[in-house]
Amino acid sequence: MARVTEQESDFQGTNRQVHGTLERLDHYYNVAKNQLLSNQSPTLGLFRLHTDGTSPVAKVRDNIYCAVAVWGLALAYRRIDDDRGRTHELEHCSVKCMRGILYCYMRQAEKVELFKQGQEARHCLHSEFHWQTGDAVKTDNEATLFQIDCPSLYLLYLAQMITSGLQIIYTTDEVSFVQNLVYYIERAYRLPDYGVWERGSKYNNGNCELHTSSIAMCKAALEAMNGFNLFGKQGASWSVIYVDIDAHNRNRVTVSTLLPRESSSKNTDAALLSVVSFPAFAVDDEALRYKTQDKVIRKLQGKYGFKRFLRDGYSTVLEDKKRMYYKPAEIKLFDGIECEWPMFYIYMIIDGVFRNKEDQVEEYCRLLQPLLQDRGELGVVIPKYFFVAEESVEAERKAPGTQKRVASDEGNNTKLFLWGQSLYLIACLLVEGLLSTKELDPIGKSLPPGERSNVNTRYSSFRSQSFVSDQSIQMVLIAESTSLQSTLAMYGIQTQTPQQVEPIQIWPPGELVKVYEYLGVNKKLGLTGRPPRPVGSLGTSKIYRILGRTVLCYPLVFNLSDFYMSQDMSLLIDDIKDNLQFVSTRWELSGRPTFCVLLRDENIRSGHMSELLDMLAAFKRGEYAGVKIRLGNLQTLMSTACVEHLDFMLSEYIDIGLSSLEVKPLEEREGSNIFDRQMSRAHANGSVHHEEEDVSKLSIEDVSNCPTWEVIQRLQSCDSLKGQSLLLRVLLKREGPNFITDEGTIVDRLERLCRKAGDMKYWSVVRLTASLCGKLVDSLAPSITNVLVRGKQVTLGVFGHEEEVISNPLSPGEIKNIVYSKCMPHDEREAVLQQEMIIYIGNIISTTSELFDGILKIRVGWIIQAMKSELKVSSKDKEQDIHSLSPSAIKQLLLTVLTQKREDWLHQRQLDGALNRTPKEFYDKVWQILERTPAGFTVSGFHLPQQPTLSDMTLSEMNFALLVERMLGRIPQPEYRQIMVEMLMVLSTILHRNPELEFQGCVDLDKLVQEAFQYFQHDQSQMDGQEKQDDMKDFFNTPAGLQHGTTTYLAKAAVNRLLQGNVNSAEDEPCIVS
Repeated sequence: MARVTEQESDFQGTNRQVHGTLERLDHYYNVAKNQLLSNQSPTLGLFRLHTDGTSPVAKVRDNIYCAVAVWGLALAYRRIDDDRGRTHELEHCSVKCMRGILYCYMRQAEKVELFKQGQEARHCLHSEFHWQTGDAVKTDNEATLFQIDCPSLYLLYLAQMITSGLQIIYTTDEVSFVQNLVYYIERAYRLPDYGVWERGSKYNNGNCELHTSSIAMCKAALEAMNGFNLFGKQGASWSVIYVDIDAHNRNRVTVSTLLPRESSSKNTDAALLSVVSFPAFAVDDEALRYKTQDKVIRKLQGKYGFKRFLRDGYSTVLEDKKRMYYKPAEIKLFDGIECEWPMFYIYMIIDGVFRNKEDQVEEYCRLLQPLLQDRGELGVVIPKYFFVAEESVEAERKAPGTQKRVASDEGNNTKLFLWGQSLYLIACLLVEGLLSTKELDPIGKSLPPGERSNVNTRYSSFRSQSFVSDQSIQMVLIAESTSLQSTLAMYGIQTQTPQQVEPIQIWPPGELVKVYEYLGVNKKLGLTGRPPRPVGSLGTSKIYRILGRTVLCYPLVFNLSDFYMSQDMSLLIDDIKDNLQFVSTRWELSGRPTFCVLLRDENIRSGHMSELLDMLAAFKRGEYAGVKIRLGNLQTLMSTACVEHLDFMLSEYIDIGLSSLEVKPLEEREGSNIFDRQMSRAHANGSVHHEEEDVSKLSIEDVSNCPTWEVIQRLQSCDSLKGQSLLLRVLLKREGPNFITDEGTIVDRLERLCRKAGDMKYWSVVRLTASLCGKLVDSLAPSITNVLVRGKQVTLGVFGHEEEVISNPLSPGEIKNIVYSKCMPHDEREAVLQQEMIIYIGNIISTTSELFDGILKIRVGWIIQAMKSELKVSSKDKEQDIHSLSPSAIKQLLLTVLTQKREDWLHQRQLDGALNRTPKEFYDKVWQILERTPAGFTVSGFHLPQQPTLSDMTLSEMNFALLVERMLGRIPQPEYRQIMVEMLMVLSTILHRNPELEFQGCVDLDKLVQEAFQYFQHDQSQMDGQEKQDDMKDFFNTPAGLQHGTTTYLAKAAVNRLLQGNVNSAEDEPCIVS
């Protein structure tokens, strides 16, 4: 495979003369020396990007591939008894490069620390350095091209090489830095970056986006690093790397959700080949892996290699090399003439070797062979890409694949493309059998997860759920007091108290966060360790060994939250069910998950005791919500549990302050008679209706005009919770939160009132006071991210008012600013209700994502409007305020709206319109309409032009669908929006059946709907004698498909518009509108 001659043609199979193993290795050694090692820095070990010496730049990604190729050749030499020192030389050339990259990275430790705290692109690690000195070649302002795949690829091969026996990491400082690199990449699932090609979106306009290839590379790195000892077999407990299993799971789910798509603007990308196969092997689902790879082949493969992505203008003859970014619609120029990269043939060859697909190997060897260039002593050279010559551009566009392409300058005698050369060397060694896949992949990433060897027995290791046919969850019930334990025992429910599980300790999850904050601390480098992020449900399902203590944490769902949702027992029961289902489907570690159910006295007093007992009885029977449960004492369950040893907490670390670590395990409470308190609570609950009646006696409108002293006086005499909340709102707005009254500051009184109203289950007051206190629910940012990674957008804001679109993950603080600024001016309670909705939507879309099929933009305010509409229809006897419903009732109402099908067409259109639901292939049909509408069309004043839309975007592109949603978002009424969707579907059908027609001029779709309404009114007046009226309610309530249904009138209006003026149709074809 190294030189194209009759004797040494590497892809000629039977025609190739078989040389001895040593002679072939010596040949490839010379190739490596001439092509790779001659371009390696003698001081730092980095490989320069431009081998002609025109630039001192070394790119991290290219360097890693060079190091891998040299390492692969060293592995092949290990088979030789007398290797003449070449194994040692080649291994240490690889080590030198990997340590050179580490040196460059460690010099930017400050950026790692800043980035892991806030994930801002300006703090990202550089990916280009001076090949001799390791200095950054760009300033921080210039080097903002954030690429999360580079450090991920580095971590992946750090694990591979160390497992093969190389020593790369030498000191504890380096161990600390690598641990912080793990923190750096673990949130890739929510970090838009510029991708492998450093251009962000395909429009090359400076905007970044979530890239599947970047996130998948991060996932692979986290799997490789989990429990990995950086010192190899000589390692100690403090050289082990830890990975947040919940962060890994979020990356895994994001990858499986986004595939086979690369990003919002790129329907597919050749970069995906490197993550579905060598080197990342990041996709365990074989069907999804095949679907992704097949799509890349169908869309991007050409005669000279693969296009990187569609409409990629890089190095085409029409690209303006002087400009960094493209102009709007400029990418249309590159359609059909994208450069083709032969190195992706090599990726397919390597994939074929790993998967034992000889036909695939032979096919791509045959395709690659004519593209290789023999350069004598230098060896075989692979061009970086092939481009369409300027004189052939038009011919290539008219007949794709017919024109001869020209090889790039990179890939000749003086200017080698080292990334491609490295891959080629690896492929040669594999195809000729000089190197095995097991040697190149010692950690077994390419193997089915169930066949991978466990590299350690002391630390948790990843396993695939597909190899656990029926995952069960170990469960321990912890009662916080002996009185509660006795009460539950009366119902046959056996529990343990914190004292009874000793010496095992039960910790709140926040205490585990404190321990993890010591992981990776390094004062010399200015690194603080793990950011104080919550430990998720998977992390709390492990049992931990910490400084001689055995610890089990209860999940976050049992935390006593400052937000009022924790006061709803029905919601807690629902959350427990969701958590169990989540853990059972997402568990990927050896050993069973252990789920700690913490039972508090308040749970029994909540008024939902029967629901709680039903759940506990189901646990006892061994199955709940489809999840198998193994209930038992904690001491008994230890032997089959997943146990994690936090050895970084050993006494060697006393010097960084661990001696002062204070954790607070759960302590047993002294309980009184629960039934007495239940009766007291029931008596208190009896005043709820009284509160609602009493508030009518209070005129808040009058109070707003009273002086402050009079408002305070009324507050002192007011017994109504709602009245108190409204009076406190007046004082808050007038005097501020720190204004002091006889019972404390305004904000203190609001906090107390919020808790009291929560105890009374008076949810309208709870929501008002919580909002006035500016409360923020936990897990808000992850819930929004759950939605975004599924290719959807979220909007926050009150129905009928301005909304804010969220298209990229945000921090909790940013989300809080949006929700409060958009909701507070209109209805304070909406600010916290929308937070509730975000949590519920995030949970539902994680477990039953099909409920959101056809919904691209989730408009929270509009969904609340749909819920209000549903509540009004279902509560015929008594009108209910949605804000007075419990959190669990809100969640159930949301599920009803998502699943409800109404016979009433008006109500169904209101629901579908409020949910922004669209039919299958709707956006593709709008694209096809736009192709036949040269002047575009308008909806509610929003003009969707044909150009540059069709030039900038492509069919089935996510960004086009979002643009259509932006247009439809201008419509103020849900039912009218749904009629507009029906109008577009009708237009699509007519144009599809009449391919000779197209619209002339700009089409006003609102005018077409109004015209259809007029036809409807005319027929109604003739049939029923009704007078014409402006109200479209009857029209909205008309079925679609009947003889006199809305489709009939919409089609009639559309046909009339098509036939107005000059109709473009072929002279030899009749115009048939159907």
